[in-house]
Amino acid sequence: MKTVTAIIESPKGQGHKYDYEPESHCFKLMKVLPAGLVFPFDFGFIPKTKGEDGDPLDVVVVSEFPTFPGCCLDCRIIGSIKANQTEKDGETVRNDRFLAVPEVSQLFKEINDIDHLPAHIVDQIENFFKNYNEQAGKKFEPLERVKAQQAFDMIEFED
Repeated sequence: MKTVTAIIESPKGQGHKYDYEPESHCFKLMKVLPAGLVFPFDFGFIPKTKGEDGDPLDVVVVSEFPTFPGCCLDCRIIGSIKANQTEKDGETVRNDRFLAVPEVSQLFKEINDIDHLPAHIVDQIENFFKNYNEQAGKKFEPLERVKAQQAFDMIEFED
């Protein structure tokens, strides 16, 4: 299975959104989510990549242990949720969510493909991003669930 490094910005269970700011080399608190809305799993990015929105590719890390902003994890890509995101100004861009499992995970060590996750977990991730974007005046529209190899092939690394 092919691995990537994931850098966590917002840990699972937290109602705070952090963004890494390369120019200051720190994680900045960007927003506090509405009461009851928390990240279902760790959320971060794959360094040395760039999505259509200009940011590094987003990654959701499915794991049994807590991490923290700035934590780097070697993860295997298990799939992706292809999605369109419509901004407040009406512009729509692709903003996929890659799904990964840490190499050191014990609970999820047998999970190698999105199809191995219970469907309700992927539903939960999709619903979180729909609600998260809605509260920000945007729209998140899942298009397709992609299997592990195809998802990994979608990742282009910059030099």
